[in-house]
Amino acid sequence: MQQIIRISEGFAPLHEEILARPGITAAKRLGLEYWLFSRDTPLDLAQAEAGLFVRWQMRIDHAWPCVPEKTIDFIEKAVTALVRKFATVPLQQVMVSPLLAGSPHPVYKKMASQLQQRLRQEFCPPRARMDPEEQDPEGLTLFVLLGKEGLFGAVASPRSCRGFYAGGSKYISHKAPHSISRAGAKVAEALHFLRLHGPALPETTHWLELGASPGGMTAELLERGFSVTAVDRAPLDARIASHPRLTFAAENALTYQPPRGMLYDALLCDMNGSAEEALAMVLSKRSSLRPGALVIFTLKTHKAAGVEEILALHHRVLEQARRGGLAWLAQTHLTYNRHEFTLFWSAP
Repeated sequence: MQQIIRISEGFAPLHEEILARPGITAAKRLGLEYWLFSRDTPLDLAQAEAGLFVRWQMRIDHAWPCVPEKTIDFIEKAVTALVRKFATVPLQQVMVSPLLAGSPHPVYKKMASQLQQRLRQEFCPPRARMDPEEQDPEGLTLFVLLGKEGLFGAVASPRSCRGFYAGGSKYISHKAPHSISRAGAKVAEALHFLRLHGPALPETTHWLELGASPGGMTAELLERGFSVTAVDRAPLDARIASHPRLTFAAENALTYQPPRGMLYDALLCDMNGSAEEALAMVLSKRSSLRPGALVIFTLKTHKAAGVEEILALHHRVLEQARRGGLAWLAQTHLTYNRHEFTLFWSAP
């Protein structure tokens, strides 16, 4: 069977080594980040050693190798073929994206939008305006990727593909009025990804954020209605410093001790430096987390050279968290992650 996976262009020097880990051979590159290959069995990212690097995966149920912009009546021909193939499938939604995200080729962005609109008219007109995050993570969605290499489609659940959108990316601007830095877009995308694994957090959620300065993530959490206790020796941006739902502790994140009896619903750590030292700070606050509290942690890998060292660091961090009593939830590579990954745990 044919399958597609997506690996960030930021890891381009490591692509061949990443593909070799699960034994992927003769892979064809689509755009900058997608790889098409044949495999007898589906790629199990939970078992694949290099699954950490894969942002999106999709088996191919329908492929049309062509050059869409040069194909006469491409949209209507594509709709006809897909309707014929999936007419009896109870789809919850249709999601179409260009293979080249943020493409300088606006033609494919426009074609993807037109094809998505037409397919929604055919498959799910009552729910054509459905927010992607309202999809059932385990329901069936028609995902279509479109580019100069052709059209590739599959019916699958958002959770199995690792995203609500085709390709897995939800564009989140880091230039919104409340934004302080691109870190805000990172946590916004992390919370979006988390919807694959559970309901959205209520506004009553109280976050403990370690290493918060200058406040990019803090601002995003406050914008969403959450309360935040932010810890950092450096000050926060003046735009949020006096926010009524913000408590700021101008202290070292390692030595900070929450007030006696204070329990947090979620913890966020995006600190630079050693990943193992940063996780030790997280674990030192575990007694101040409510049962079931969410932990979002950025695994920084800037000093790890190559796939082998990155995977070794990842393994050590997972083992450290397990010994520290955190329960594993998920992991991903976000649009605004560079050579780093976002890991999710819950406190038992």
